[in-house]
Amino acid sequence: MKRNGKSSGNGRAPIEPVRCAIYTRKSTDEGLDREFNSLDAQREAAESYIASQKSEGWVCLPDRYDDGGFTGGNMDRPALKRLLADIEAGKVDCVAVYKVDRISRSLMDFARMMEIIERQRVAFVSVTQHFNTANSMGRLILNVLLSFAQFEREIISERTRDKIAAARRKGKWSGGKPMLGYDLDGGPGASKLVVNEVESKQVQAIYELYLEKQSLVQVTRELAKRGWTTKQWTTRKGRQMGGKPYDKSNLYKLITNALYVGKVRYKDELHDGEHQALVDDDVWQKAQKMLRMNGRNGGSHIRNKFGALLKGLLFCRPCGLAMGHTFTNGQGNRRYRYYTCYTASKRGWDVCPSKSVPAEEIEQFVVEQIRTLGKDPSLRSMVLDQIRNAGAEQITALEGETGIVRREIRQLQTEIKSAAKSAGDDSNTAVRLADLHEQLASAEARLEDLRSQISDAENDSISKSEVDAALDEFDSIWDSLSPREQTRALRLLIKRVDYDGGAAKVAITFHANGIETVGSAS
Repeated sequence: MKRNGKSSGNGRAPIEPVRCAIYTRKSTDEGLDREFNSLDAQREAAESYIASQKSEGWVCLPDRYDDGGFTGGNMDRPALKRLLADIEAGKVDCVAVYKVDRISRSLMDFARMMEIIERQRVAFVSVTQHFNTANSMGRLILNVLLSFAQFEREIISERTRDKIAAARRKGKWSGGKPMLGYDLDGGPGASKLVVNEVESKQVQAIYELYLEKQSLVQVTRELAKRGWTTKQWTTRKGRQMGGKPYDKSNLYKLITNALYVGKVRYKDELHDGEHQALVDDDVWQKAQKMLRMNGRNGGSHIRNKFGALLKGLLFCRPCGLAMGHTFTNGQGNRRYRYYTCYTASKRGWDVCPSKSVPAEEIEQFVVEQIRTLGKDPSLRSMVLDQIRNAGAEQITALEGETGIVRREIRQLQTEIKSAAKSAGDDSNTAVRLADLHEQLASAEARLEDLRSQISDAENDSISKSEVDAALDEFDSIWDSLSPREQTRALRLLIKRVDYDGGAAKVAITFHANGIETVGSAS
């Protein structure tokens, strides 16, 4: 409670007045026209209590906060709104009611009001229940009531999740962001999906593009050329949402969405949906298989028809771009292979000092450098340092991502708390609450995965003896591999190769765990 006394001449601080507002309520209009009605009786009891606290400086405010004919089940009451506004404005030091249920019959609404009252350091008194938050017992009772309010919110959340789970297991659409290719049959709050003919053709074309190009990045570039964007829709408040250019993240979500094969997902379960599929199951399965092969980045798997060992690994150091593999046919159908800088091939040979380099020459050089590592102690030591530094960088990156996921979890928990307070019987809010819980579960699973990766990275520290043993075995392992296996082995071992044609230098960067992987490749 706000008490800011100033010292008086006798050394004792004078008691400042405690401004008390009395709130009264009656659910019906019946009897309010009488000379002395229920509201008057409630006010009289509160005035008597305030008078008994006169020695503490309590004074009754003349303003009346009477809600006659208003239910206590919600906060849509004129006198209550005026009271809360006066509390926020600092005009009230104490709120007195006849009984707690006069101010609210909803524990969640009561908890919301108490947040405002506590924030303004205002006392709350129930005159017939000996309830006063100005003392420790009153605050204890308040905490008990708030605990029940929290329990009620959690029960609502659990029931909502159960309702969503039951609906999805029956194949019903239970809400969420609108999906490209479908419309809701009855607008907001509708529970059935109908096919949008124009968008459905885009969805089918996107799957065909991915199976053709086998790269999320290349598909996003093609979609940008066509001017295609994500699903656009308007919220109930009139806000325009979606309509963003595709990137790897939202494209990945689209391609992995089982909705397009007529399924509805609930956690790890897939159930037959009530809606029409847009993509054949065979096409969808091929896309999922390709994503698993390529990794989530959708482009790490590179087709290598001509045995280019360094395709996807070789970069032009001056330009910072990858060097592509190409070839020319000479006499007698002999093929000459090259790695060419993309800058030089697109903007002219004079722009880039590296230009191109014979493929077999640089491939052999890289392999020989790896062989040399097994014989030169100083180079072995350098590789060990490089691997350990890369491991430390990996841990730092994972810890950074962990921080981001933790912030996301805190934000979701805040949104869930806010949504739970206003859930009630609002089906749309209930659906949002269930979706938030699913997002939270997904984020928590991601956080656990990141912690596991950090633990693995910390335990994966490689010793000098392991580096030495792996390099000692490289010759015998390498000679026993097929060309395709050699390409894969280099990818496991080498992170990238930088070529500087102007300085005639080649730099090799190893993966943090590459040496150990190649050492066990046999």
